[in-house]
Order: sequence, then C-alpha cells, then structure tokens
Amino acid sequence: MHTSKEWITHFRLNAGEQRVDWTLSPNISPEQVAVILRSLQAWQLGETSDGSNLLRAAERYAHKTDDPDYVAAIRLFIREEQKHGANLGRYLDAIGQKRIKADWGDSLFRKVRHFNTSMESWTLAVIVVESTAQIFYQSLKDATSCTLLQQICTDILIDEAYHITFQTERMKQIFDQKSTLHKTLARPFYKLFFYATAAVVWMVHRKLFKAGGNTFKSYMRKMQLKYCKTLFKITLPKETLVLKPASL
Repeated sequence: MHTSKEWITHFRLNAGEQRVDWTLSPNISPEQVAVILRSLQAWQLGETSDGSNLLRAAERYAHKTDDPDYVAAIRLFIREEQKHGANLGRYLDAIGQKRIKADWGDSLFRKVRHFNTSMESWTLAVIVVESTAQIFYQSLKDATSCTLLQQICTDILIDEAYHITFQTERMKQIFDQKSTLHKTLARPFYKLFFYATAAVVWMVHRKLFKAGGNTFKSYMRKMQLKYCKTLFKITLPKETLVLKPASL
C-alpha cells in the first residue's frame, strides 16, 4: 500500500518519461482509419475532461481523512489522463481527422459525474473505466500497423496499469472503513456496476475491439480477470482467505 506522497513522486517522475517519437509520420491505411476512427475520436474526447468534479470530491475526502497529499496526487492523475487526450488529439490531427466535441456516451458520463460527490463512487467508476481502457488501447494497438499510434497506445497502457493500482489501493481504504452491513451491500453493487459498464463499453466500441482480435466472450473473460484483481480482491471477506505455506 502506497501513501499519497509516494504517488505524487511516481506521477511527477512519470511525467518526465518520453515514450512517443513524434518525429514519426503516421503509416495507417484508409481501411484501418475507417475501423478505428469513431472509437478513437470518442475516447480522445473522454480523456480531455478537466476533472473538476473529481477534484472537488477528492478535496472533501482528503479533508475528512486528513490526507491533504491525496488532492495533489489526484491533480497529477488528472494531468496524466489529459496527456492521453492530448496525444490522441495530436494523432488525429496528424492523420487529418477532426476532434469531435460531443459524443452521446461521453455526454452521459459527464452528466453523471456532475452529480457524483462520493469518493467511493468516483473511485469505483475510475477502476471500471481504466480496466476497459486497458483492453481498448491494446485493441487499438493491435488493430493497425501504425508505429506512431502503437507507441501512443503503449505509453497509455503503461500509465493505466499504475492508475488501476492507485485507485484500487484507495478503494481498499474506503471499503475497509465500512461497517459489516455496508460491506455486504457494497459487494454485489460493485460487481453489477463493473460488469454492466463493461458490457456497455463493448456495445459502443465492439467494432474496434473486434478489429483488435477480441470476441465478446474473450473481452468479458479479460474483464473478469481484471475484476478479480481489483474489486473482488479488495472486498473478499477476510475469513475466506486461506493461508498458504511459504515456498521452500
């Protein structure tokens, strides 16, 4: 379990990493553009949020838990997400495609976020979205032969792995503070929200997922693995844990 101060250090160091060679020219075929464009535009828009609602929730939570460094960590997390949006937008510019200003899925999510004041709800939502993002960007990477786009996706995938750890650690802290009754009620809700959101993301971006080599069955199997590593793991009742002897 990392402290907020340790996450601040991570995000600051990671901001200095340059994993994309922008001297490369896009080498993507019109056919590949036709397959990925709609999803690429929608995801680019989603990555450009200013994060103001999340930041307000984080400020209230940090005050309540006496963890002021958490706000700074969230600011850096948001900045990293915005970097993803900027890189995707730069790529859209490079291939002569427009950046969209509205998407029904993004608009719905933004409306929900506006009324979301709970750090628990925010963290839950981010864990699910980041989990689907890992499959999305791997699919985007696999769907084309463009080296520049593949580098952009690799950079995002590296960031997202840390993001999931960052959010999962916080979710565990939030969950552990719940009463036994509230834990019992939360477990099925977390699971329902996770898989329902995953199904919606598949329906909206199935063309891209399929181009990246996924079927609905394989996609959901990957999401199941991610659920087990995140929400299931942190909500597993302690009495169900089995102690195993250390390896000799």
